[in-house]
Amino acid sequence: MSNTSNTSNTSNTSNTSKSRPMQVLRHARAQFAELTGMAPESVSSFEPTENGWTLEVEVLEVARVPDTMSLLASYQVKLDPEGELTGYRRVRRYERGRADPHRPRGR
Repeated sequence: MSNTSNTSNTSNTSNTSKSRPMQVLRHARAQFAELTGMAPESVSSFEPTENGWTLEVEVLEVARVPDTMSLLASYQVKLDPEGELTGYRRVRRYERGRADPHRPRGR
């Protein structure tokens, strides 16, 4: 029985460390939504830094009809090593149906 519980504990520890980035992302999205009143539609980048984590989230700022004309924005979000939000700023605003002019696509 002790082998089973040791295996189980090792497995749980391993799963916790593997899910840490996902826990950080979920918590960051919730904190951002609470502070801004805007729910992130997606996370376009996520990386560890010397001071914690940095991510970029995409949010719907202005809903329009048709949906391709809705205004989205990218926000850079900074988190401390524990995953607590320490700051955010809008870095880009764009229409959903438009390609990013700063990133050429094969031309």
